[in-house]
Amino acid sequence: MSDQSRSGRRVAFVGGCRTPFAKAGGFLADESSLDLARTVLGELLQRAELSAEAVDQVVLGTVVPNLQAPNLAREAALACGLSPSTDAFTVSRACASSNQAIANAAEAIASGQAEVVIAGGTESLSNVPILVSKRLSRALVAASKAKTLGKKLKAFRGLKLKDIAPVPPALAEFSTGLTMGSSAEKMAKDNGIGREEQDRFAARSHELAAAATDDGRLPAEMVRAYSPPRYGTSLLEDDGIRRDTSRSSLATLAPVFDRRYGSLTAGNSSPLTDGAAALVMMREDKAKAEGYEPLGYLRSYAFAAVDPSDQLLIGPAYSSPLALDRAGLTLSDMSLVDLHEAFAAQVLSVLQAFESKTFAREKLNRPPLGAVDETKLNVEGGSIAIGHPFGATGARITLSMLNELRRRGGGLGLIGVCAAGGLGASFVVETE
Repeated sequence: MSDQSRSGRRVAFVGGCRTPFAKAGGFLADESSLDLARTVLGELLQRAELSAEAVDQVVLGTVVPNLQAPNLAREAALACGLSPSTDAFTVSRACASSNQAIANAAEAIASGQAEVVIAGGTESLSNVPILVSKRLSRALVAASKAKTLGKKLKAFRGLKLKDIAPVPPALAEFSTGLTMGSSAEKMAKDNGIGREEQDRFAARSHELAAAATDDGRLPAEMVRAYSPPRYGTSLLEDDGIRRDTSRSSLATLAPVFDRRYGSLTAGNSSPLTDGAAALVMMREDKAKAEGYEPLGYLRSYAFAAVDPSDQLLIGPAYSSPLALDRAGLTLSDMSLVDLHEAFAAQVLSVLQAFESKTFAREKLNRPPLGAVDETKLNVEGGSIAIGHPFGATGARITLSMLNELRRRGGGLGLIGVCAAGGLGASFVVETE
């Protein structure tokens, strides 16, 4: 996309908002992923002063399917009052799903297929569908087709107790059998990332997120959430931020993925979270003709994939060099860097790979990107403190990055997101 950067055809972000991010089972537990998306889209239309007919397309990312609304983006578009003629579709790229949504939107705008697109993501990890066994599923289908009570009861004959037990959602990689936490634990050991270093990084995430909340930077991006059914209480900050967190308090927590030899704890890992986030995107000349002052522009993007059995969450170390090359820039050109914090060990492993001559030579066949100045890294905290609704995180990071760059007078930013399946996504964004 860098060849478009001075021709008026840049893809611009003209607005964005998100819900507060709330721990799963907490404040937003009664809101489905569709409810969260509808809330954000409705607020976004108001903030951007968009009419229902102005939006050509909606693209939303999500990971856990909403079985009542499989094409969640379409249902959210209709529910928030957009025109029935507005195209909408849902994408999934694990934790980089909203990055994929933004990339799809950018491609539609750059190719002339759309002029105004809303892109983002939503996730309700409080409402994960629970499956039943195959035998019980077949019995339920047979009973639904039976005409008499006797035949309905007969459909369940022969079922055993184990057939009636619910089937929990998969928590492990299909290809390796390892959970994401176990894979991150493996990365910590392989890369020599110790417990003390992880806890220091996690405490930093909470400290910076608390500061960005208290001074209003993060709440300014949010739509206030209300608790059903009476809607008497509300939330306008991410409820996972711990102002009392310190390295010493984190050091007291027990490892959760490798209880004997591990270093990953609940404190240096991102929590399961509910939330949604979205941005309005337009072609630059369209945005300016409509009187918008863009938040910034998508300069380039890249996706990458690695062997999940090796370092599952190292993907941004592969996708970031591609995104920087496509933008014609280097890491040293970046004013800010934001790496999704699935786990402290994962972020620290990616940063280590950025600097490593060995990694660059053996894995990428190129010089290393270099070291990231920590004063430029995740300056408003990250997913460890803010939370991680899988489908919404990439959009949340993009919105915060653009706003922070503008507050600093403009510049360039690199965004990196790891994802299950050994995937990585990276954006280069610019502001003026």
